[in-house]
Amino acid sequence: MPTLDRLTANTARSYTLEEGHFSPLGATPDADGVNFSLFSQHATAVTLLLFETETATEPFLEIPLDPRAHKTFFFWHVYVRGLTPGVHYAYRVDGPFDLARGHRFDAKKLLIDPYARGLSMALWDRARYMRGDDPLTCGMRSVVVDTSGYDWEGDRPLNLPMRETVIYEMHVGGFTQSPTSGVKHPGTFAGVIEKIPYLKSLGITAVELLPVFAFDPTELDRVDPVTGETLTNYWGYSTVSFFTPHLGYCRSTHGADAIDEFRDMVKALHRAGIEVILDVVFNHTSEGDHWGPTLSFKGLDNSIYYHLEPGHPEHYRNFSGCGNTLNCNHPVVDKFIMECLKFWVTEMHVDGFRFDLGSILTRGEDGRPLPNPPVVWGIELSDEFSRSKIIAEAWDAAGLYQVGYFPGRRWADWNGQYRDDIRRFVRGDRGLIGKVASRIAGSSDIYQPNHRYPINSINFVTCHDGFTLNDLVSYAHKHNLANGEMSRDGTNDNWSANYGTEGYDASLEPLRNRQIKNFLAILMLSQGVPMLYAGDEVRRTQHGNNNAYCHDNELNWFDWTLPAKHADVLRFTRKLIAFRDEHDHFTRHHFLTGERNTRGVPDIEWHGCHLHAPGMDDPASGVLAFTMGGEVHDFHVMLNMEPAALAFEIPQLPGRSWKRLVDTALESPLDFADPGHELLITEPTYLVTDRSIVILQGT
Repeated sequence: MPTLDRLTANTARSYTLEEGHFSPLGATPDADGVNFSLFSQHATAVTLLLFETETATEPFLEIPLDPRAHKTFFFWHVYVRGLTPGVHYAYRVDGPFDLARGHRFDAKKLLIDPYARGLSMALWDRARYMRGDDPLTCGMRSVVVDTSGYDWEGDRPLNLPMRETVIYEMHVGGFTQSPTSGVKHPGTFAGVIEKIPYLKSLGITAVELLPVFAFDPTELDRVDPVTGETLTNYWGYSTVSFFTPHLGYCRSTHGADAIDEFRDMVKALHRAGIEVILDVVFNHTSEGDHWGPTLSFKGLDNSIYYHLEPGHPEHYRNFSGCGNTLNCNHPVVDKFIMECLKFWVTEMHVDGFRFDLGSILTRGEDGRPLPNPPVVWGIELSDEFSRSKIIAEAWDAAGLYQVGYFPGRRWADWNGQYRDDIRRFVRGDRGLIGKVASRIAGSSDIYQPNHRYPINSINFVTCHDGFTLNDLVSYAHKHNLANGEMSRDGTNDNWSANYGTEGYDASLEPLRNRQIKNFLAILMLSQGVPMLYAGDEVRRTQHGNNNAYCHDNELNWFDWTLPAKHADVLRFTRKLIAFRDEHDHFTRHHFLTGERNTRGVPDIEWHGCHLHAPGMDDPASGVLAFTMGGEVHDFHVMLNMEPAALAFEIPQLPGRSWKRLVDTALESPLDFADPGHELLITEPTYLVTDRSIVILQGT
């Protein structure tokens, strides 16, 4: 390639500019310099700005890219010989500002690189930026990062079988931010490392991390009307930089260090046998609607990256409910998503992804769902992701609902029907027996017609979005006033109950404790992949707030006094997870069929209070029982969600006896017996306390 003029920066260093190459996109350092490449189809001019430090308000070098030498097709590129990693950079991109065609080019804006491996927000001031102040003094910068050279010490993704997976959904910051955590670096990736012994003791096999891609915590402009505290984008479901770990979770304030701090956490979790699944947001970005800031995609090529309103391209189609929607199946955006995922798998060693509002990935460029969306099938069929876990939140905010028939075959779904049916059943709603039986058996009614398996179902009762498990049995209504939206936000369909008092009531604690154990027991007994929301195992509360996305405080933080306070629930959870791991009755790859083992016991048989009479269609029933046969152990489970104790018949197995393993109505440690302390059952019936679950083990 020809060498262009030699330029001298104000730092007295010399650089040689060369044409560079259009691939790969982003800033790619090598031994001699850095190659920059950026996509923009409709831009007329691109200028690269280089900054010596994260707080420099003037670039030490501005490089206008000559389209005759620095443009190939729709890619703008340059190689800066002599440049080293650690330099900060941004782009000014000019072109038509023509809202009638969806163009929002503005050369005054300072744009970050979508492919940047580092981000600096040292000067970021959202209010000033939105006001139109000089972006050199209040904007974001990308950082040139050399991602090679990290010592993985032989680490690689764990590739644990999906059917053996137990997911723990958690927020990186909130897990250790509380002063009660006692960690050296609260609220960080390093803090998670310090709490790995706790995660290991739970028995979970994977953490599913709420968004860790860089986001803007200052995105909100509201205050808590009760306390006056400034609200924040706490959850992080509004990405700014997709290849960059969130700096707020790092010890260092330098964007170049974030990648290695994240890698340290992944490596430590892998050593403990725990996989890392990332909750990723490719449905929208932090740039918001037409009132939102221009940070990257809007200024690079708005009409390419986003869905625009037909006939009114000055506005954004809002399938996400967050102001804009990424045009995921445009070839350039498809490429961006695939390369981003590849980076996190190959260079960051993550084990899988959960796609927020994943149904948006199925929408074509016209906004309508595609039968075979390229990006979805590309993820499924990619060799790089062939061992990665891929999970969809199979709906979006515009009414598209695809649980059970999300395109592809390997994708697992967050099973929202499981959540709702189990919540209603445990609450005491009648006429759900057939549905509950199907949910426990892996939701074959949802997944089998589309040639899927129980492992396609992510079973959950609670998650970040909604009540905690404690609040599910303590509140009949949401209490979201502190969110500053007059409690209009958050769902009203919680299928919850307070059993007489809204919020804490000492007299109701025994019942609520029992109901929590009932939920946990059903979750771990169900075919499919169980997901536990962090803190539910110790009854963490959000005081009835079912949409706590905006609170970086005690409302969301894990209270580390709770493991001692609710040691009985914690013990029960640990033993349930260990029980599930020990017995493959509950981790089948294929659906149950009723096939009998060598002793004539079926893999599953349904009952009610009377044997062989489950009452699947009984509109007045709140009870269910089932027997599961195995080569070594048989299990009989009795679920009584009625408000009165009921006698359940117990099947007689020739040559075998029943022992009581679990009774959620009993106090710890009798609620889940330790080995050698199981109660021998000699009667033909067992009196199951109201709103409780009993598990018998046959040997």
